[in-house]
Amino acid sequence: MKRHLKILLTGMLTLFCIALTDFGTILSNAEEKSSLKIQNCKSAYLCDYQSGECVYKYNETERMPIASVCKVMTLNLCFEAIENGKIDINSQIDVSKAAAGMGGSQVFLKDGLKYPLNQLIKSIVVCSANDSCVAVAEALCGSEEQFVCLMNKRAEELGCSNTLFSNCTGLPKETQYSCAMDVATMFKQLISHKEYYRFSKVWLENFEHPDGRFTSMTNTNKLLKRYSDCDGGKTGFTSEAGFCLASTAERDNLRLISVVLGCDNSDNRFDSAIKLFNYGFANYKNSIVLDCNVNLNERAEVSGGKKETIAIRPSKTATVFIKKTERPNITFNVITDEVACPVQKGDFVGKIEIYKDGILYDEVTLVAAESADKASYFDVVRKTAGNWNL
Repeated sequence: MKRHLKILLTGMLTLFCIALTDFGTILSNAEEKSSLKIQNCKSAYLCDYQSGECVYKYNETERMPIASVCKVMTLNLCFEAIENGKIDINSQIDVSKAAAGMGGSQVFLKDGLKYPLNQLIKSIVVCSANDSCVAVAEALCGSEEQFVCLMNKRAEELGCSNTLFSNCTGLPKETQYSCAMDVATMFKQLISHKEYYRFSKVWLENFEHPDGRFTSMTNTNKLLKRYSDCDGGKTGFTSEAGFCLASTAERDNLRLISVVLGCDNSDNRFDSAIKLFNYGFANYKNSIVLDCNVNLNERAEVSGGKKETIAIRPSKTATVFIKKTERPNITFNVITDEVACPVQKGDFVGKIEIYKDGILYDEVTLVAAESADKASYFDVVRKTAGNWNL
């Protein structure tokens, strides 16, 4: 039988949590909405990475072309295929005539040659290479058309109801659109892949071809040089879409995501992102409410052991995303499983539910903070004898 204990956050407990509010949380404070103005763009969105909580939004669900920002989904599918074991990141990819013939941004792949998948991915992240996009799409799904079907399926799974892809590059094509909030959702998924950061911070590098040629790659995300906390992003531009940018920055244990679409020039998209980030970092924080190095006051009962209870602690440190002036009511519900000895330190023994203002934000597993050996026959005899009334 599981045991429950509701705990109020006090100075005796160093406890913390990740807010699981909806990704599109609507701000109700009128002063909050009016304190930040982003101009010279058609749509904007700023949110916390961990919780997905929205900080600022402007025309966030308006459908519009996003140009090469659609490569966020292309890259998502690449990393997911690698992590699922469908393809190895060092695989050699055959380049077709169709892939090599793509226009726009490219690294000038040559049809009939084989290229390492990791280098193709790097060229997409760094310099938005259309030819590399089509090459990996064909490698993963057999054709770009089938890959686009997978892009739309994945968008639907992520809840991106205002997104439709027609190609994997973002080159102008009818019936292709997204919105700032959906882009933030897709970009949130992309930056959850640790492998992404191997490529996102590359500023200048040569792309080496199997035939000995080199193509110079310069990162299209100029925010890397203009904003020290930025470590990832995806740009896009067509005359139809304007200048677009999805980017992320991290400071003091807080990672934010910003999206600006339809800016009137390149500088404005970067200036707008900086303005969004500065506002977010100045006014919000992740407050630690569960520390994986601190035991809870609550102990877990164990059966069949030398001990009757063991110390427990959360399996991870968790945070709650709050405005710096906010003082939320944080409560906890500790649920321990039936635990039979022997128990090893680090074994899962239950979970802790974390509530902010009465709303469930997160569940964190609990682990044993100490080991407990199984009771021997003589331990049982001694314990039984100790309970006799003589």
